Amino acid sequence: MTFEQLKAQIFKKKSFLCVGLDPDIRKIPEHLLSEDSPLFEFNKQIIDATAPYSVAYKPNLAFYESLGVKGIIAFEHTIQYLKKFYPEHFVIADAKRGDIGNTSTMYARTFFEEYDVDALTVAPYMGEDSVKPFLEYEGKWVVLLALTSNKGSHDFQLTEDNNGTRLFEHVLAKSQEWSTEENMMYVVGATQGKMFEDIRRVAPRHFLLVPGVGAQGGSLQEVCKYGITKDCGLLVNSSRGIIYAGHGSDFAAVAAQKAQELQQEMAVELDKIR
Repeated sequence: MTFEQLKAQIFKKKSFLCVGLDPDIRKIPEHLLSEDSPLFEFNKQIIDATAPYSVAYKPNLAFYESLGVKGIIAFEHTIQYLKKFYPEHFVIADAKRGDIGNTSTMYARTFFEEYDVDALTVAPYMGEDSVKPFLEYEGKWVVLLALTSNKGSHDFQLTEDNNGTRLFEHVLAKSQEWSTEENMMYVVGATQGKMFEDIRRVAPRHFLLVPGVGAQGGSLQEVCKYGITKDCGLLVNSSRGIIYAGHGSDFAAVAAQKAQELQQEMAVELDKIR
């Protein structure tokens, strides 16, 4: 999917919602546990319910890998289901890969050839040769960690050099020597608030994948105030706030309601830039 195709989907659906598919076997509704693949059945119902209100899905590999082979099969089936029934949705594998060049080459082959996802989250801290293999696939995206939503992000990401430049700013500036906004975006946590201004000074046009709205306390309006661009430039992710909003047999309907509520808020923000 190209930059323009992603942008077109956003304005067509009046949504920049990414639904995080993080199925925890200990949290999904009990009645699903009798299914052959509880995780896939959970995902399938969440996808069917929220697809009208979202433009992207982000399965987090940890929730699948924790169940071994069964979990990986559920991940594969989820990707296949999205590709078959919702091909217009942008699919991000949240795996946070990144290693020396030949290892990254194998990771890239796994996610872009074997699973055929649209994008992959990548840790940039081993430098250019650890990221470049992911950038060699036409139509695929790298989502670099820049300024994350967790409390510990301040431990390293805000560290300043002698000139007062923070580590995340170095990541943003240096990585733009490797590629462009056409196939690279950045993870910036919704809890960072006004610091989106700092992000936009260094990366004015890149899409930002923004976790942390909802359960983690991030504000959609604050993210948009400081981070939205004329192209939107945002994919705002919500995981727990949508997929675990309901716990009974109506969990998918409740998820749809939460997704629609977010989509309606997003429509208001998009109207402001049109």
